[in-house]
Amino acid sequence: MAGFIEGIERGQTVLFPERLEDWIGEDSLVRVVDLFVDELDLPGLGFVRSAPARTGRPGYHPAVLLKLFIYGYLNRIPSSRRLEREAGRNVETMWLTGRLVPDHKTIADFRRDNGPAIRRTCAQFVELCRRIGTLKGDCVAIDGSKFKAVNNRDRNFTKGKIASRLVHLEADVARYINEMVRIDRQEEGEARVEKMEHLARRYGRIRQEIARLKAMDKALTDTPDGQISLTDPDARAMATSARHSGLVGYNVQNVVDTETHIIVTHDVTNQGFDRDQLSPMATAAKEALNRDDLHAIADKGYFSGAQILACHEVGITTTVPRPATSGNEGKGMFVKADFLYDPERDVYRCPAGNELTYRYSREEGGLTVARYWINECQHCPLQRRCTSGKERRITRWEHEHLVDDMRDRLKRDPDPMTLRRCTVEHPFGTIKAWMGATHFLTRRLRGVRTEMALNVLAYNIKCMVALIGIRRMMEAIPG
Repeated sequence: MAGFIEGIERGQTVLFPERLEDWIGEDSLVRVVDLFVDELDLPGLGFVRSAPARTGRPGYHPAVLLKLFIYGYLNRIPSSRRLEREAGRNVETMWLTGRLVPDHKTIADFRRDNGPAIRRTCAQFVELCRRIGTLKGDCVAIDGSKFKAVNNRDRNFTKGKIASRLVHLEADVARYINEMVRIDRQEEGEARVEKMEHLARRYGRIRQEIARLKAMDKALTDTPDGQISLTDPDARAMATSARHSGLVGYNVQNVVDTETHIIVTHDVTNQGFDRDQLSPMATAAKEALNRDDLHAIADKGYFSGAQILACHEVGITTTVPRPATSGNEGKGMFVKADFLYDPERDVYRCPAGNELTYRYSREEGGLTVARYWINECQHCPLQRRCTSGKERRITRWEHEHLVDDMRDRLKRDPDPMTLRRCTVEHPFGTIKAWMGATHFLTRRLRGVRTEMALNVLAYNIKCMVALIGIRRMMEAIPG
């Protein structure tokens, strides 16, 4: 009978003790982390030294803690307590930190106190990708995704939620009062006293909860968006793509290069919509890529005339589909796209061949729009498919040619929206898979931004290694 592969005897001694260096392969990802951090100008990025303990013991070098955090997020170990354990038992972390084992509070404090510097480190890696020529950034895709906060939905309040709870609590109060009256009339002895005391305690707790909710309802009048979150004050209730669902969390914005899938830039907001994010994110990507021009693709949630114009003014070409604001197309009726605009004569031509002429201009929602219409619709054979009124009206924004150009780009092959979907949704799926069915570990917007920067940095490192390999990556890191 064949034997088994046998391990080394635990008590066996060796003549020459093995070195930590011997346990780390030449192609180990931990070497990339070590070299990347060693090449950073940590004081220039804003990292601060840990304050020494009162006993006089010096603090840890920022490079040690930064390496530990990057390694943790690369290996799905974001918790400071888990990182403390890994530092004492993991050969790679021992090699990375020189066998130092910082306590979990020191690790957590480093992430809390160096948020802006960690975010600059993430941007520094993007600059490295651009410098070595891997990241060209001819075209980027923009998208947002909702991430759960540490705040539970039951600890997020709006006026509607408070009003609903108050109705139920007032009903409970009435029920307890009626029950106390019934017991007082029908029962005697010790059982009556015990029941009355029990109901009085329940009644008192409910009155306290009602007072707390009324005070919170009063405080809601001072909040700009009508929400209060008790655990994480910056977290907000947001709707998600699934029907009748939502979460309390943050809206993470990513700008991803369509060729390499590297995250060029990112941000975290507590606004539940994307409409105001097109220009800020596209402009930040243009600056990160150091380009004179840029093509940015986004979904219809980003459509905003003001945002599209702001991008155009700084040399950014945007492709964003216009959301359908009416159900006429589904009813088989004509929509605005069926009316052809003649820029030379400044008229619209309807499907029946008649012309809608310019009437006047005015400002709507901060945009200057012109009105066109025709008065001959009641005699037109296509009226039923066009309008139920006496005339058909068309509104045209003064920069409508930008929207027309976007519509033309959307009709080209390959479809930009397919490219967007295949590009920007992948990083979100990957990062959420790393985080698991959990939430951000930190609270407040500044902490969540730091945590997201570490996730993005870890994603980009893995992406670059997949593109060019570990050896080429290590050769390219030194400036």
